[in-house]
Amino acid sequence: MSYTHSLKRIGHPLALELVVVTFMGSIALAAHLSGMAVVLFPELAALSHDVLVRPRGEWARQPLQLILAPTLTAAFGLLCTRHLHYAVWNVVLIVIASLVIIRLLRCSMSPAISAGVLPMVLSEHSWFYPLAIFLDLSLLVLILMIRKRYLSSTSGQSVSKDGHSQIIDALEAVPRSRFWWVALMGFVTIVGAAAQLTDLRFLLFPPLIVMSYELFGHAEVPGWMKQPTLLPLVCLITAGTGLIAEHLLHPVFVAVIVTMLCSVGVLRLFELHMPPALAIGILPFVIERPDYRYALSVFLGTVVLTLSYLGYKRLSAQRLG
Repeated sequence: MSYTHSLKRIGHPLALELVVVTFMGSIALAAHLSGMAVVLFPELAALSHDVLVRPRGEWARQPLQLILAPTLTAAFGLLCTRHLHYAVWNVVLIVIASLVIIRLLRCSMSPAISAGVLPMVLSEHSWFYPLAIFLDLSLLVLILMIRKRYLSSTSGQSVSKDGHSQIIDALEAVPRSRFWWVALMGFVTIVGAAAQLTDLRFLLFPPLIVMSYELFGHAEVPGWMKQPTLLPLVCLITAGTGLIAEHLLHPVFVAVIVTMLCSVGVLRLFELHMPPALAIGILPFVIERPDYRYALSVFLGTVVLTLSYLGYKRLSAQRLG
């Protein structure tokens, strides 16, 4: 077998997804060995899958912002957590600051919002958290550069030009709608208030805010899921998979690998073109004593998001019509 042919096989999307799964397993092992769960940054699942499988995608074209945006929002979110208690208005403050940071960096790195909100939801107070994100993403960018250098010319240009990639690029682009931020902040406020009143913090789980950013900011993008009404079911399955794996499989890196494999398979099965959904399965590994309430919160939160998105899309269509 020739060297070029070997590279082509490595550059196949399925092979690249195995690289992503191995990468996440390695990060989980590092988190276990260091005793710092936050090393396993959940949105790393979405970011690594997107940039390594799609090296010409929207996020992969912004390697510096890929590191800086989540690190800066994580630092701000941690600062707020150290001085403020969990409350809907404090979550809103972090989301607004994260959006400002993304705007100042002139990027569309929406997972940075999740990085900012996560410390507040987890009550994380260690400054190791933003440092861990910086190190995780620096390693990811290094792997991305190697991937671009040695595989891009042999992996087939269709990987970054197919319909799946075009849909994701459209969702990850900078929002152009005039009122998307009103819908986003209204959604965060309402669901955040429900989370505070019920003490179910994960009603507004961080990846949910990222998904709402992409949906409200790009309501005109078709085909992000074959049947959008099934989004809560998909998220419930990935959340349940991560929760069960966290409880039953050991060591932790094996559980993370199994969760990633199942989550990627579920997204493919339901034709969901939204990498942030992968982070849902990883969240149980950074939650202290996760239980059924996490999966229930994910389901309820995504039900509200789905209904809100469908309503917002209808209003947008009427306004344009």
